[in-house]
Amino acid sequence: MLRTPLLVAARSSACRTLVERAPVTRGLVSRFVAGSSQEQALPAVQELARDRYVTLDHLGEDTTDITQAQATVTAYSRLLRELGRQGLADRAEVSVKLSAVGQFLSADGEKIALDNARRICEEAAAVGTTVTLDMEDHTTTDSTLGILRDLRVDFPWVGAVLQAYLHRTEADCRDLRDAGSRVRLCKGAYDEPASVAYRDKGEVDRSYVRCLKILMAGEGYPMIASHDPRLIAIAGKLAADTGRSPDSYEYQMLYGIRDAEQVRLAAEGNRMRVYVPYGDEWYGYFMRRLAERPANVAFFARSLVSRG
Repeated sequence: MLRTPLLVAARSSACRTLVERAPVTRGLVSRFVAGSSQEQALPAVQELARDRYVTLDHLGEDTTDITQAQATVTAYSRLLRELGRQGLADRAEVSVKLSAVGQFLSADGEKIALDNARRICEEAAAVGTTVTLDMEDHTTTDSTLGILRDLRVDFPWVGAVLQAYLHRTEADCRDLRDAGSRVRLCKGAYDEPASVAYRDKGEVDRSYVRCLKILMAGEGYPMIASHDPRLIAIAGKLAADTGRSPDSYEYQMLYGIRDAEQVRLAAEGNRMRVYVPYGDEWYGYFMRRLAERPANVAFFARSLVSRG
């Protein structure tokens, strides 16, 4: 019942102001966000990289200012160079939201986003790592996949994200299951209408399994982004049934969620990647994490009461 209001709040400037000013918020946000700066986030990356892989997200989205879009590109360039300098490029990649690098700009937004994403890919290639394009709400899907196709001409390793709750995703999985194609399959974290998305949890789970079967049977590199024990078990069985080696797919989880399970999967010889966000623009990301699990909301509420 709380999911829709929380996702609406994620787009509200008034709610953003209220949450950002709450005294307990910063402490709770640190559970899901590795820091407000690159310097604060990198120690967490170094620790995780001992037994897991990492994808770093410089937080920001819905940018309508070209200067801010350029600043985001600069931040990614600086991050990638530091990953190379510290010898982390073989364990850490970056995830990029195209809306943060200009996709929503009123004039030539898609072209600007493509050019900016290309710059980030060039920096990643220079240090020997990869880039995954994050997916946002359904209105951006066609644009994002179009930019993905353009980038893959020169950078065939660029990763895609597909969201199982969208009705279209099974078809998208078929289009992206070829050799060399890296696809992160998640359930989806935005408030979408029933005309384009499954709204019932059971329907979303069933769609996830159908999509995962397509990817596992293909020749690409599936990335199973889920914290659901049942879906993780199904993924393992599908990998075994399709004869996949441990290095031909990976599991992915969010920073600060199910740490013990992350360690267990890695210890069993699986590739386990942690999605690590950092930066000051944490509000939208934080609200979507609250919306995903009632336990997160309860934790936040208890913090507010105890500090009150």
